[in-house]
Amino acid sequence: MKNFIEKVILFLILSTFFVANGQKNKKPNIIIILSDDQGWGDLGFNGNLTVATPSIDKLAKNGISFQYFYVSPVCSPTRAEFLTGRYHVRGGVSSTSTGRVRLDLDETTIAQIFKKAGYSTAAYGKWHNGGQAPYHPNSRGFDDFYGFCSGHWGNYFNPILEHNGEITRGNGFITDDLTNHAIDFIGQHAKSPFFLYLPLNTPHSPMQVPERYWAKYKNIQLTQKGSIASKENVLHTKAALALSENIDWNVGRLMKRLDQLKLTKNTIVIYFSDNGPNGHRWNGGMKGIKGTTDEGGVRSPLIMQWPGKLKGGTQIKTIASVMDLLPTLADLANIPLDSKKSLDGKSLKPFLLGQQDSYDADRIIVNYWNNQTSVRSQNFRLSADGALYNLEVDYNQTKNVANNFPSEYQKLLTVKKNWELEVLSELPKEDTRPLIIGHPDIKLTQLPVSEGLGHGNIKRSNQFPNDSHLTNWLTKEDFISWDVALEKEGNFKIDVYYSCSKDNIGTELSVSFGENSVKNVVKKENNVPLIGMEHDTVPRDESYIKDFISLNLGTIHLKPGKGTLTLMSQNLLKANDLDIKLVTLRRIN
Repeated sequence: MKNFIEKVILFLILSTFFVANGQKNKKPNIIIILSDDQGWGDLGFNGNLTVATPSIDKLAKNGISFQYFYVSPVCSPTRAEFLTGRYHVRGGVSSTSTGRVRLDLDETTIAQIFKKAGYSTAAYGKWHNGGQAPYHPNSRGFDDFYGFCSGHWGNYFNPILEHNGEITRGNGFITDDLTNHAIDFIGQHAKSPFFLYLPLNTPHSPMQVPERYWAKYKNIQLTQKGSIASKENVLHTKAALALSENIDWNVGRLMKRLDQLKLTKNTIVIYFSDNGPNGHRWNGGMKGIKGTTDEGGVRSPLIMQWPGKLKGGTQIKTIASVMDLLPTLADLANIPLDSKKSLDGKSLKPFLLGQQDSYDADRIIVNYWNNQTSVRSQNFRLSADGALYNLEVDYNQTKNVANNFPSEYQKLLTVKKNWELEVLSELPKEDTRPLIIGHPDIKLTQLPVSEGLGHGNIKRSNQFPNDSHLTNWLTKEDFISWDVALEKEGNFKIDVYYSCSKDNIGTELSVSFGENSVKNVVKKENNVPLIGMEHDTVPRDESYIKDFISLNLGTIHLKPGKGTLTLMSQNLLKANDLDIKLVTLRRIN
């Protein structure tokens, strides 16, 4: 009996040791929440007196907030810099639409690094760094992807989305739906380390707001104005703040799930935005909005919460960059930073843990977009037009102080010149990369017309390609093309997504690549109206959309090589009636 009791005691002691040791050494979970077109000033904890963001404010209270955190002026470049820890132009990302949003294949992503370290990985939301494999998120380190790969989406209520490359329909309001997937992912991977990327697509336009949030804002009086009050669209501002409240509600749901699963203490949660506000609304008095390299265009909120590890309520006023997140998270998680290329970002771990002298006091961050280069030091910004501003006292960049600080001015001018010579030289003047079709990572290749070209009379439904379709098909000489490349021979099922009236039943559509083609005739009308305006709180600049349906053209045999894939019709029955959204190729073998 004595021996039995001694064995039980020894077992309990060893079990306690191993459990405690396992908890101590368990890798932290990672959650990154990225909002879209939300300004630094769109949150309560940064001083907005109208918006209510208690969940995000609580994150800031319980975590560390950065006052001077910088991203790119627009969407896809910021995402590329987050994914790689490198300036976006180094990775070939030079636009927000067409194929130039794609991240070069020789870049290593943060998801690949964490997946290699044993993490389950997922991304739910707006990708914006390439729609076809191997640029697709499932090819860049994410086990699970649900959302859309384009730059913006035309409908937020029960929209057409994709799940791991397969086309599906969303459930409810898009931000709520994406968060539901994130919550489910957390529950499914509660017992092993996970890396969750939640790139929400609001408050990016079109400004579609659920009624429960819009009801509060449509008659509210705004007391805070943008730096250029005459340019503010008040309805747009109200919609952006209402969408910010919806984001906050979803952040609250996410955090509640962590608490329920007792994962909060072992989870690093990060919240930031991809650029400045998409309108002239209140933003702390800063000059510039989305699309500019001025302070207001590139300064983003950043919150990092890790209870028991990062001191809650800390506010950091030292400058930092979105490129710092990859090396910082790898450092905090104590996993190898196995990147093929040198990083532009720096690990903030020692700094976050209270070693203030570990941070580079001479840190300089460059912001670039659309041939505009701006340089930020701790206290100064050299603007794209060559003026120097002391941001300690002049956020709105009203007084050029180059003559008052000649050494600082010359230093930043030199940084700008050297950066442009080194980094911009890596960006090709013309993007000649073809779209990849039939890649083995994903069975279904999507070729949206946003990445193709209309020929003859065909034109886009809107000047912004991302959620546009092609229309104005007038003659049989008109056609649509994509520059593509196929690496592995195979058979592919071809579908075309279209709309037309009954007058075009019998119109023949064909797809060809190389020597082979496949064709079929339209058998069903799809005379549907444009949709989207019924949910818009503000008239949109982007294209309205349609509910397109698919026509199967049959199976085509394709051989490897580069070339032009074309969609045409030899007997268009009615002009200006046939609209096209998408061509898909499903590999059969």
